[in-house]
Amino acid sequence: MRFRFVLLVILLLSLLMVSDRSAAGIANSAQDPPPASLPELVKQAEAKMAVQEWAAAVTIWEQIVAANPTMPRFWDQLGRSRLIAKDYRKAITAFEMSLELGAGYSHNAAYNIACSYAQLGEKEQAFKWLEQALEMGYRNLQLVRTDADLKSLRDDPRFTRLAALDDVSKMSRDAGWRYDLGLLAREIKRIHIDPFRKISKDEFESYIKKLNDDIPKLTDPQIEVGFMKLMRMIGDGHTLIRPASSPSPDRNVVPVELYLFTEGLFITAAAPKHSDIVGSQLLRIGDHTVERVMEVLDQVISRDNKMWPKSVGPMMMRNPRLLNGLGLIPDVDKMVITIRDGEGKTRFVTLVAESVNSADDWPNARQSAAAQVPFYLKNRKAYYWFDYLADSKMVYFQYNAVAQDDKEPLPKFCERLFKFINDNPVERLVIDMRWNGGGNNFFNRPIVHGLIRNDKINQRGKLFVIVGRQTFSAAMCGATEIERHTRAIFVGEPTGSSPNFVGETIMVNLPYSKMRGSISDLYWQNSVAMDYRVWIAPLLYAPPSFELYRANRDPAMEAIMAYRQPEEAMK
Repeated sequence: MRFRFVLLVILLLSLLMVSDRSAAGIANSAQDPPPASLPELVKQAEAKMAVQEWAAAVTIWEQIVAANPTMPRFWDQLGRSRLIAKDYRKAITAFEMSLELGAGYSHNAAYNIACSYAQLGEKEQAFKWLEQALEMGYRNLQLVRTDADLKSLRDDPRFTRLAALDDVSKMSRDAGWRYDLGLLAREIKRIHIDPFRKISKDEFESYIKKLNDDIPKLTDPQIEVGFMKLMRMIGDGHTLIRPASSPSPDRNVVPVELYLFTEGLFITAAAPKHSDIVGSQLLRIGDHTVERVMEVLDQVISRDNKMWPKSVGPMMMRNPRLLNGLGLIPDVDKMVITIRDGEGKTRFVTLVAESVNSADDWPNARQSAAAQVPFYLKNRKAYYWFDYLADSKMVYFQYNAVAQDDKEPLPKFCERLFKFINDNPVERLVIDMRWNGGGNNFFNRPIVHGLIRNDKINQRGKLFVIVGRQTFSAAMCGATEIERHTRAIFVGEPTGSSPNFVGETIMVNLPYSKMRGSISDLYWQNSVAMDYRVWIAPLLYAPPSFELYRANRDPAMEAIMAYRQPEEAMK
């Protein structure tokens, strides 16, 4: 009996101890914070990277990849943090995983592996991965040349070759040009997404060989033209090169502005000393008609379709050096043009090239117009702006660049735009993209998403998009997304690019000639895969007319004002 009583006491005491421990455990767990969720950990890791606390960032990213090893970006960020924290061996492991999983541009991971091996002093592995990164299309050759992570490789001749660091100042004229030609050919082949989609590799190599052989007997402008023809052969509007004398269309050019209208090529503005020719039609340059000059220029105009030369051709006509290299005129710094003035008289004018900083204050062909300056010519330098036409209950939104204005970033601007539309008696929205040559495609999103959500304006006959020959690159992406996801009616003339296109501007600088250009390394599929159109064609065709331009009238806006839905027109 006593024994059973002792066992019972022991059992009761044991149960009390377990109960106490359980209660204590519950109390402790209530005091401890719960483990962070994966999104919270990512936010913490990114915050540590932002303040350059790399060791702390490494610790958190390691927790993240342990919890979710399938996300490519996590491995890439871990690799970056380890690389900067100088944990090079483990950085390599992380970058190998990011490369395997396809994080971002694969050549970036290969480049970072090269940097890690270089920091470890393992030169052979470093060169292996550096060469692989470049073959994969690594974009930033200038960083390769200056990156401190690759310092241990710089004395090796292999680095000089890979980074194109040969001393061109010691080369002869012919050797320098040939060096640039070889470098340009190399960069096209290693960077371009598909360099032989429009031209065969044999044709490409044959052209390079002939140009290389011809260099001693060509003038510098002729060689520059040869380089431009090479880029034109690749077959997209972003793969191009310009002479060193022409880093932009407004340098070393004759001081006139030209535009190709339905009636022909006209001088729309000129420096004050040539004010007497403003508004004249340009008939000939040297001995050649404008049509012939455009035909010859087409050999050097990189393009996606036949509209783009209408945009850039008149600008390139202003460059005597280029026209000389094409064999159109005898001089590199001046040209003789034939014009027909407003009275119908034909005469010759000699124009001399100069550096042009701004043409804003030049006399223009519209200064005697009775009508006010139309919206489309008011504020072309602003990235974006809008105004309200109360009489027609229309909002006019000019979208000139796919970029961010620091004073009002595009998402904030779009909030204000769509709030105004919703809060006011707005029956039509016009988005004018005719001057928009591109920028960053990802900035288009707030516009496209705002249009999709706005039932008030996203209706047939209420939403209009004006496009034209200068609607290009990221603006082309935006126009295609608007066409695909909204009920917009397009107005104006065909766009300067196609809905799906090869694009991107990866810069290339040639050390001897100082020529500058760009190479495309991406394919932008903005529309469906089977969309083979060469442009977006407007439903309301309203090409630019000189007669209307001179009178301060806008054919595109007039077409929109006159538009009526079919059912309305029948009433």
